[in-house]
Amino acid sequence: MMINLPQPDEITRREREDAMGAYFMMFAAWGIGLPLPFLNLVAAGIYYGINRKNSKFVAFHALQSLTSQIPVTVVNAGLLFWLIRTLVIKSSFSGSFWIYLSFAVALNMAYLVISLIALSRAYKGNFFYFPVFGRMAFDSWYGPDAPDGEMGTRANRPPEGY
Repeated sequence: MMINLPQPDEITRREREDAMGAYFMMFAAWGIGLPLPFLNLVAAGIYYGINRKNSKFVAFHALQSLTSQIPVTVVNAGLLFWLIRTLVIKSSFSGSFWIYLSFAVALNMAYLVISLIALSRAYKGNFFYFPVFGRMAFDSWYGPDAPDGEMGTRANRPPEGY
């Protein structure tokens, strides 16, 4: 299978900025506060819906950003639910809560770092592939089932095996 991928010098500044903007959607909930953990997912979904028609490069990054936010959002929502439930029934925080909190913080920090790397790479006109989500987004926009079915061979490929 051969795939035509745009090279950094072929991607317009506007496309690079729009692709970079896809990763800023993660800050939507953080900017307002985590009491609304699904806000970033809604913002990313709207961003993807609006920008996917503009460029395959932007669509790839927007889809990758959107899908990679799902597990982080679910973990954050679980933490919020657990916190509210504990406060409402006025019980103490168990050891399991602190373990889950530590996991949620670690996941959010890892996601932040990976998203900042992806944001930087997108702005330079490069692809950056998240594990699992990168392959899925790549296949959706550049694989055999891509909307335009365009095939060829170029560099800038995703890692194999995801």
